[in-house]
Amino acid sequence: MLTITFYSFIAIVAIQLSYYLVIFGKFAFAKVQKITPKKIPISVIVCAKNEEENATNYIPLLAEQNYPDFEIVLIDDASSDATLAIFEGFEKQYPNVRLVKVQNNEAFWGNKKYALTLGIKAAKKEYLLFTDADCYPTSKEWITAMSSQFTMQKTIVLGYGKYEKISKSFLNKIIRFETLLTAIQYFSWAKIGHPYMGVGRNLAYKKEEFFNVNGFIEHMQIRSGDDDLFINQAAKAKNTTIAFTPESFTYSKPKTTYKDWFIQKRRHVATANYYKTFDKLQLGLFYCSQLLFILVPIVLLIFQFQWIIVLCLIALRYLVTWIIIGFSAGKLKEKDVVYWYPILELVLLFTQINILVTNTFSKPVHWK
Repeated sequence: MLTITFYSFIAIVAIQLSYYLVIFGKFAFAKVQKITPKKIPISVIVCAKNEEENATNYIPLLAEQNYPDFEIVLIDDASSDATLAIFEGFEKQYPNVRLVKVQNNEAFWGNKKYALTLGIKAAKKEYLLFTDADCYPTSKEWITAMSSQFTMQKTIVLGYGKYEKISKSFLNKIIRFETLLTAIQYFSWAKIGHPYMGVGRNLAYKKEEFFNVNGFIEHMQIRSGDDDLFINQAAKAKNTTIAFTPESFTYSKPKTTYKDWFIQKRRHVATANYYKTFDKLQLGLFYCSQLLFILVPIVLLIFQFQWIIVLCLIALRYLVTWIIIGFSAGKLKEKDVVYWYPILELVLLFTQINILVTNTFSKPVHWK
């Protein structure tokens, strides 16, 4: 039995090394990306529901973007606070702001995809750039950086949505590490020609891509997934690229309690259940091999079975993963979380197990 366990551990390490070296290495060792400004027309789309404070703070940052041809489409999704009034004020203040007012619809009540569909149809520009009401760009060159990656063939651009750093907060490190690891995954798979998700905090695509797949119609009944489920359906090797220059990043305020972050992650994990079969399998294999890498060697070390080889394999795996994550974190300006990597990985793994168990017995709550 120990012999079988030992060879199983070798297989687990091989799987992990394959992911990190063969797949994630594509992004980790990618060349520095250049920004070649383009003057393509852009509609920046922001959907908001009860976001009066964030709207007040962040919409002006979008309006101040240094870009020659863009509009901002503000979608108020039947807010019950002052969001609509604030948006109406911006529409009067900025000539390139377009307002879309969404009324409660019995068939699509509380469905962000319905609100986004109305906003996309109202957009006058050919290329669409999405962010959330609680997000803001890192620079005035955000539109330039994201749009620079469009080509005649590449009509979907996956960006990176960072979370603000909170000093002396371990939860903040967990949140930012999870965001970093997720980005490494979807950037790497996109680079090898199999894009499977993106994040609505920072995502761009040509309007025709939306209509080519009939918008959100195939997953309209699923409250979440306006970003990742859409990309899972529409993105292909030929039409998808990534943007990872610092100017292309957006920032969001992270959750400040574990409970709130846990609820947020429950929604994300539940949405992944609707990915294509291959994408679910590759994600499942990655996280299962991660967990087994932690658990299986414990048995071997307790019985001191081939313990020197086991320790060498553990060291090899951590060395490789630390290097890959380190190079990736350097590109995405998240280097400080790498120092905590082994601990953060362990906490994140058991959090994911907790999420899977919790989601099995209750459904997560979606759009506000």
